[in-house]
Amino acid sequence: METAAVSQDYRVNIFLRQQWNDPRLAYAEYPDDSLDLDPSMLDSIWKPDLFFANEKGAHFHEVTTDNKLLRIFKNGNVLYSIRLTLTLSCPMDLKNFPMDVQTCMMQLESFGYTMNDLIFEWQENGPVQVAEGLTLPQFILKDESDLRYCTKHYNTGKFTCIEVRFHLERQMGYYLIQMYIPSLLIVILSWVSFWINMDAAPARVALGITTVLTMTTQSSGSRTSLPKVSYVKAIDIWMAVCLLFVFSALLEYAAVNFVSRQHKELLRFRRHHKREEKSKNSGGAVDPVVLADSLRYVNNDNGLKPSDPLYGSMSNIYTSNHREGEVHESMPTSKTAATSTPSNSKDLKASTNNSVTVLSTQGATAKTTQNPPGVAACGGGKSTEEMRKLFIDRAKKIDTVSRAGFPLAFLFFNIFYWVLYKILRHEDVHKQ
Repeated sequence: METAAVSQDYRVNIFLRQQWNDPRLAYAEYPDDSLDLDPSMLDSIWKPDLFFANEKGAHFHEVTTDNKLLRIFKNGNVLYSIRLTLTLSCPMDLKNFPMDVQTCMMQLESFGYTMNDLIFEWQENGPVQVAEGLTLPQFILKDESDLRYCTKHYNTGKFTCIEVRFHLERQMGYYLIQMYIPSLLIVILSWVSFWINMDAAPARVALGITTVLTMTTQSSGSRTSLPKVSYVKAIDIWMAVCLLFVFSALLEYAAVNFVSRQHKELLRFRRHHKREEKSKNSGGAVDPVVLADSLRYVNNDNGLKPSDPLYGSMSNIYTSNHREGEVHESMPTSKTAATSTPSNSKDLKASTNNSVTVLSTQGATAKTTQNPPGVAACGGGKSTEEMRKLFIDRAKKIDTVSRAGFPLAFLFFNIFYWVLYKILRHEDVHKQ
């Protein structure tokens, strides 16, 4: 016996034995209780017009001779036995695949004789006998015999029909080794990225894409030996959820990378917003304080430290030149002179971005705006380092939550999946 899920049929090798009574063939002259006749005599006697209603293909066996037997008893009983190989249709419900139980039928029906002329009955003792030691690659054949009657009603009359049902329970060892365990390991492998440093973008992206592609290939391979049905199978749900988990792990790193870079976008927005406000307040003139702050943030973004030669040099030159020009222009017109000692002038030229002094030409007063390194341009906000640490901590928290969240979610799915298909749905199939 052999089954095929793609073509939804099964192939079986049987001995078909039919027995009926024909009083015309009774005899009393011979001492033997039965006579074995040559199979060529079959064309000379009456025999039932039996056929298999769900047959897709069949052939007789003729090696080394015709595998047929014709035996006549004294009382007129006739035994006709023949060996056949049949391919019978077996519509399968694959919703629980590969934890399904299939029922395959064999229907024996009369072709031309109605029930007024011919009625099929199962033999009382051992109507269906299964060969000892019969094994199937993927199924276990249930021992109990399910014998039924399937009388057919057509326009030409009512025809006798009997059927036997074979209950086949699929063994999922092959699918457990080839599909479930590899896909489980691929999902677990995708979680390794949660322990890799968020700055190692090539490693985490490569791992995520590799697991997604591998899971896609595994899912496609699970459907090659199955028919194209419109409903969802148990293996489809498993593969879809596994693919969802590995894809979510890839998206998780995208979220981590996005959150860790948010401080740069926020600082860029703050600087732009402050430049616009300063430009409006100064009537379109460039404020040296804003320019100095902008250069300072450029230095910070480029990784320049206060000890580097280029750090703050442009901002110091610009603010110093601007102050000198402002002083020269304000002295002839200002009512109040602003004086500075040589020592103060040297201090101004040697100063870094820690302070920028602006001389007012109208009030003749000096205003000093303190801008320590790392302070955000919006004023009163958190420092650049604090903001950077805040967003990186948030990104690390996403990884920390994912390390526990993903395994727990997958564990809950496994409990629900196996309880549903191995206990609940399995019992429903047996009840039917």
